[in-house]
Amino acid sequence: MPVNIHGAEYPIKKIFSNDFVFSIPLYQRPYAWETEQAGELLEDLLAFMGETNDPIDELEPYFLGSIVLIKGDGPEADVVDGQQRLTTLTILLAALRSRIPEKYANAITPYLYEQGDPILGTSNRYRLKVRSLDAEFFQKHIEAEGAILKLADLKDALLPTDSQKNMRDNGLHFLKKLDELEENRRVRLVQFIIMRCFMVVVSTPDLDSAYRIFSVLNDRGMDLSHSDILKSELIGKVPEAQRAVYNSKWESKEVDLGREAFRNLFAHIRMIAVKRKPQEALLKEFRLHFLKKDTDPCEFIDNVLLPYAEAYDIIKNANHVSTAGAEQVNALLTWLNRINNADWVPSAILFYSKNKNNQPQLVKFFTDLERLAAGMMIYGTYATQRMERYGLLLNAIENGDDLYAPDSPLQLKSKEKSDILYELNGDLYQHRTFRLYVLLRLDAALSEGTASYNYPILTVEHILPQNPAANSKWLEWFPDAKEREGFTHQLGNLALLSRRKNSSASNYEFSHKKDQYFSTAGGVTPFVLTNQVIHQIAWTPEIIQQRQQQLVSCLKSLWRLD
Repeated sequence: MPVNIHGAEYPIKKIFSNDFVFSIPLYQRPYAWETEQAGELLEDLLAFMGETNDPIDELEPYFLGSIVLIKGDGPEADVVDGQQRLTTLTILLAALRSRIPEKYANAITPYLYEQGDPILGTSNRYRLKVRSLDAEFFQKHIEAEGAILKLADLKDALLPTDSQKNMRDNGLHFLKKLDELEENRRVRLVQFIIMRCFMVVVSTPDLDSAYRIFSVLNDRGMDLSHSDILKSELIGKVPEAQRAVYNSKWESKEVDLGREAFRNLFAHIRMIAVKRKPQEALLKEFRLHFLKKDTDPCEFIDNVLLPYAEAYDIIKNANHVSTAGAEQVNALLTWLNRINNADWVPSAILFYSKNKNNQPQLVKFFTDLERLAAGMMIYGTYATQRMERYGLLLNAIENGDDLYAPDSPLQLKSKEKSDILYELNGDLYQHRTFRLYVLLRLDAALSEGTASYNYPILTVEHILPQNPAANSKWLEWFPDAKEREGFTHQLGNLALLSRRKNSSASNYEFSHKKDQYFSTAGGVTPFVLTNQVIHQIAWTPEIIQQRQQQLVSCLKSLWRLD
């Protein structure tokens, strides 16, 4: 059956008129433009308008791209593509209304909403209704007359969604930029937007054809993420009577996780299902495994998306709650989150989802998962190898295999242990990807878990300097240049600092360096590793060798590398 598709170019005065009543559907993503995108739009408009005083209707028209709508014969239109621009233009018009003379300001209001008639008992009909989660905020703080002037009073704690924060920030950005313009230029900007800015409107009454149109159009808008598109496909299949409920479930979890983490969740879910490195685009693989014809979208949301999202939230924020022993699990999750890749996350999600109420099993599993993830980081596996290993681990978790048997993919093999020890005994400082992790992990083990590492700055420092000064005590202790070079980058010669490195302080004599650089005002540091240095009288090859053996021995015990 043919689908009617309409396309036409309209000026903004027509876009924001009684011909259109725009709504952002439940399944659409949040408003995501930040001040960078909003500011760029304003700068483009001002640059294109130019500095001339030519009549507005003689200025070259400015094209704002295309929007895709689901629209029948009436004015009601669901926005498939164009939400970011329509919302940002509304914010800009509201900001302009507060910065131009009253006669012009009053004329802007009808472009924001059709005023209700108290005689007829009708309410204001807004030209743009954003997603239900943000609709009241948008009407009250953006579209209502004078409301935009109070945006600065809205602190982050009062705004529950990122969308509302973006709306506030963009409104404040526009107000600031408009204040930098002369009044007549602000008036001309309003006239230019309303009369000489155009959009191409493509509309169809059918959701599927609207998304097909969207997929082939190239415009200024921000691309929908895979989670947005999957949301539209899944929520669109939910029976209409339940759609609002499941949309609310979806959006609540997206808000809880944050937009970026929520997008990442779908890649982790894909890995749990496929158990291998992606071979196709995420959307294609996801559809293949989760969006078959017989897929029950409610079952997927209730039994896959929400429990995995809950597990991911706990894992990402290390906020497991239990009647006893939760601190052990959270400490291990905190270490895992310091690993330089996220390939371990799907295994963590799957295991946690299956064992969230089994405290001993969680401690045992995450102890060995941290060991495996840290080990692969240290001995230098490539992403493909890591994905293969974690794919095997996911299979083992699903099959209920013994994860602690020597041949389990969770356990380090003999060669892997020896490869890790080789790196720990080598020039550790040269390994930027994991040297800080190793030192922090070691320091925590030496402190028996009492240390905290919530410092804004953490750096790794040599004790024996890389370039000791001539005639210094360092050269008396290390007269052989080759031997000195061999000690410099070893674990036994490294310490931790909670400050930025100071290249000149690095070359201090040992006594001065430990007193003035490594010590705090109280004579100690928050790091066990660094306190070990402060308590030394000298720093000789023998001391470094002894310390190297002690520290590696500690790590061997921690990660069971024997």
